[in-house]
Amino acid sequence: MAKSIPNKILLKAKQITGKRAKIVVEHILKYGSISTEDIELKYGYKHPPRAVRDVVEQGLPLEKFWTKNSQGQKIAGYRLGDFNQIRHDRLGGRSTLRKNFVAQIVKDHNNRCSVCNAHYETRYFQIDHKIPYEVAGDTNNSGQDTKVYQPLCGSCNRAKSWSCEHCLNWLEKKNPTICETCYWGNPCAYNHVALDEIRRLALEWQGSEVKDYAKLDIEAHKKGEPIPEYVKKILKQVLNIK
Repeated sequence: MAKSIPNKILLKAKQITGKRAKIVVEHILKYGSISTEDIELKYGYKHPPRAVRDVVEQGLPLEKFWTKNSQGQKIAGYRLGDFNQIRHDRLGGRSTLRKNFVAQIVKDHNNRCSVCNAHYETRYFQIDHKIPYEVAGDTNNSGQDTKVYQPLCGSCNRAKSWSCEHCLNWLEKKNPTICETCYWGNPCAYNHVALDEIRRLALEWQGSEVKDYAKLDIEAHKKGEPIPEYVKKILKQVLNIK
């Protein structure tokens, strides 16, 4: 076992539930740290950051550092963090949502992704906490209220995860009110994107609309412009904005 581990950390580690999270914690307690290569190759988990987040979401602080894999390439490693940052409001991490509960969330949003508005069958959605679990924990009684969640397509969920995990509110402030006014928590009415003064418009063309996108792509190519910039230019013309 790694030396000099405070009792508060050890007590919290014993409360960690879930196979994936327990494997990460037990490895760190034994060896002092764990790398993404350990998680993927030794334990068979293809998305190491998710395994690490399972631990953090249960209130045990981890510290990220850089190390090298067996080929000498730079990869992330994780070790125990500041015991003063232990979150005691975490009651076992995210709970598995009931199938009918998930179906109701998707139905409430008309089977559309909350961010890009694309239409999908229920099985393709990933159910997301509007206010990240890392910020709100169990304090919002989320398992009982569908309004706490939103359905996201895989692309939008990955984009939100990256943005949130680099946000100062996620990293330090932990203020749910800030998330409520963020694009990722409220795409239809927001005033910032992860605390940055940004406005976003996510669009998808599906089915018969794909031919429209193809025309847009051709015209943008003729102008020598990226599609997003070309779309902005068209909107300015339509809205008569100089």
